[in-house]
Amino acid sequence: MTTSFIIHYGLHFIAPILISKIFFKSNWLFAYFIFVCSMLVDLDHLLATPIFDKNRCSINFHPLHTYIAIAFYVFGLLFKKLRIICLALLFHMLTDYIDCYL
Repeated sequence: MTTSFIIHYGLHFIAPILISKIFFKSNWLFAYFIFVCSMLVDLDHLLATPIFDKNRCSINFHPLHTYIAIAFYVFGLLFKKLRIICLALLFHMLTDYIDCYL
């Protein structure tokens, strides 16, 4: 396993546990579930050829990882019912952005 692999998947699975336990104490398990479900946004990778390219940056390449999509996720933070979902999506984008530079 490479360092970038460990960092990438640590940010996708371990960091959300910490975020959930710190910021969503009473509903941390539900918050963690939302963070894990935010990985469904990666289904847009199926539209690319090849589906996986370790040298490709997801940000602004895949449809749900574009700057326009990210703007919608930021806008969604204004709505209480969408806030946790959009926060999870934005954290997912941050994780993928970091991965672009590892």
